[in-house]
Amino acid sequence: MTGSPRTDTAQLMELLSLSLGAYYGDFTLAAASENLTASQGKALTVLRRGPAAMRSLADTLACDASNMTGIIDRLEKRGLVRREPSPSDRRVKNVVLTTEGERATDAIRAKMHTTQEGLDRLTTQERDTLHTLLERVFLAQPAV
Repeated sequence: MTGSPRTDTAQLMELLSLSLGAYYGDFTLAAASENLTASQGKALTVLRRGPAAMRSLADTLACDASNMTGIIDRLEKRGLVRREPSPSDRRVKNVVLTTEGERATDAIRAKMHTTQEGLDRLTTQERDTLHTLLERVFLAQPAV
């Protein structure tokens, strides 16, 4: 069999590492331009998908619950999020993005120029393919 050598998993992992490093750097700079830490920006981004319980946020962001409390306290003080009781369990507090929090997440995304320029170089078909592949790699549920 001739042709170009197949890319192995280690090569893909290295490219993902470089790509995610570039994305994270771009995100961190954009968050800083909104006077937010990267962790605060990530929390806002997660909340853009909808309200979340503190424990769920900590799990999603892979951080300790006490650290998550500090992050949310600072975001709440700035009016970017608010806590409200869960409709299904009054003992649980959900964190909800405010209108100002939505504005901040939009501003962060708009300032991620390196990432946007890279994605803009893709054709519509390439974007669709990348979307499908990323879903398969990171969001696919393993068979039980």
